[in-house]
Amino acid sequence: MKILVVGGAGYIGAHVVKALLNAGISVRVYDDLSSGQKINLFKQTEFIENTILNEKALEEALTDVDGVIHLAAKKAVGESMINPEKYALNNITGTLNLLNAMAKKNVKNIVFSSSAAVYGTPQYAKVDENHPLNPINFYGFTKLEIERFLDWYDRLKGIKFIALRYFNAVGYDESGAVQGLEKNPQNLLPIIMETIVGIRKKMLIYGTDYATPDGTCIRDYIHVSDLATAHVLALTYLSKEHKSQVLNLGTENGHSVLEMVKRAEALIKPFPYETSSRRAGDPAQLTAVANKARELLGWIPTHSELDNIILSTWALYQKHFSQN
Repeated sequence: MKILVVGGAGYIGAHVVKALLNAGISVRVYDDLSSGQKINLFKQTEFIENTILNEKALEEALTDVDGVIHLAAKKAVGESMINPEKYALNNITGTLNLLNAMAKKNVKNIVFSSSAAVYGTPQYAKVDENHPLNPINFYGFTKLEIERFLDWYDRLKGIKFIALRYFNAVGYDESGAVQGLEKNPQNLLPIIMETIVGIRKKMLIYGTDYATPDGTCIRDYIHVSDLATAHVLALTYLSKEHKSQVLNLGTENGHSVLEMVKRAEALIKPFPYETSSRRAGDPAQLTAVANKARELLGWIPTHSELDNIILSTWALYQKHFSQN
């Protein structure tokens, strides 16, 4: 089996490629390196440097592949609210280019990197796949629109898909095989790490008046190695069952921003942070129900304990930055 991993030089993509290689699957990586990095490429893979806005290049990349894993998206929630054009072009137009190329090349299986952002503000504590879909930021809107396109391409072109609705991807491969730190990270844990190593003078906690125990946002943090395993299992499911699915990927447990900050201080060292006003597009709490992934894929997170998430991230930052 050969799989085209679109966005395979990125943070999540590199972990997915590692999991595929460990499973004995041949991999071709397609990435424009706008956020991906060559340091994340494995020598066992083919690599094509190009953009998903180039449909002809996508067609060529799809030659002799059995399926696609699509992770090439712009993903910063705040930026999506300021620059929706960038997100519409890359996330929606780019994905349509990929689906059109797959239709032309008769590639019938795709695993899509979706997001819990499709749900918007939770209407109940634990969010399952039947929760109403009402994104409150443009990033989440793009992911939901792509899921709808996938459904139509299934019906009209026979392209089967699994859309994996990630909750919050965190951590790094514990073996150190993935070497590249995210470029310009917008997520909580990398920002904490950048503050600890001195890249940032301080970090800001956006909002302390949410309806949560400590007033800060609660999120479901899933280790990226657990996400990667789910992609391999999803490909296996598609090859055997030939049936499209939408699945949550999360631990079913939530941690607040302040809890993450305090635990990082306890495990590593204190660092400067301040509170600020809320950001647009941030729901107070978002945690998963992931029983569907357990039942259909046999997927069980094994890396996502909070201390492992923090320490596996810190280990890579220590390699990149000397400490005072």
